Amino acid sequence: MVDKNNVVSKFKFRFPPPPPKVDADGDLIVSRKKSKEKTGVIEIEHSKSTVLGLVGLQIWRGALLLADWLLHNSATFKDKHYILELGSGVGLSSIVAGIFTPVFCTDINKGGLLKLIKGNVLRNVHLTKHPITVLELDFMSQVLPREIVTSIEKTPIVIAADVVYDDVITEAFVKTVGHILSKPPRRSVYVALEKRFVFTIADCDAVAPCYEHFIKCLEKLENIHKEEVPLDFPQYFHYDRVKELVLWKITSNFDEINNIP
Repeated sequence: MVDKNNVVSKFKFRFPPPPPKVDADGDLIVSRKKSKEKTGVIEIEHSKSTVLGLVGLQIWRGALLLADWLLHNSATFKDKHYILELGSGVGLSSIVAGIFTPVFCTDINKGGLLKLIKGNVLRNVHLTKHPITVLELDFMSQVLPREIVTSIEKTPIVIAADVVYDDVITEAFVKTVGHILSKPPRRSVYVALEKRFVFTIADCDAVAPCYEHFIKCLEKLENIHKEEVPLDFPQYFHYDRVKELVLWKITSNFDEINNIP
């Protein structure tokens, strides 16, 4: 345990079924036996409760949605490419990605967060088949770690979950996204989050101000294409996939493509 006041939770999941096999003629091989479903368990040390500035010490549903997306698209990931996670929190999504491809796992070095991530990576090293490099990246500084700069051409996918909860941090996050997408070749950033609704007297309605501010910030980015990803892919982790969960895909407009799913 990194902190004796933390807890360790187990997150059970199932792996996607293997792709269907074909014979020499390209015909589907029908298996007579039903293959046994492959499952796994990720153990995560995290805080039971935190102040707003240390929300990364907890697990939120957006990270589980992002983990589902990673599992669903795992067959498209390549060993020689990296996935970069921004605002990794306790490292759940990065650990899932590390099962299939090398990962840069980043967050601020505050409240012992990077130490906690490294501990969680070690706790699940029996699952991950690829290196997970834990680095400090502060949205406020707009400076990318040297390791990421030198590997950015081999990083077609960037992921982030539950980073939209404070307008100042959201603005800095979107600027960081814009900075990363300004570098060729083409890459995509996937952002998973849960809309947080509040009732305001001014609107006489329930609104999601932090989410709306995030969308406004996205609209200011140039030379990108953004779209909301349908959540029709399977659920591999056990959690409540509420209707407030959303997944955005933001892609740079370079001609050169690097196999983005």
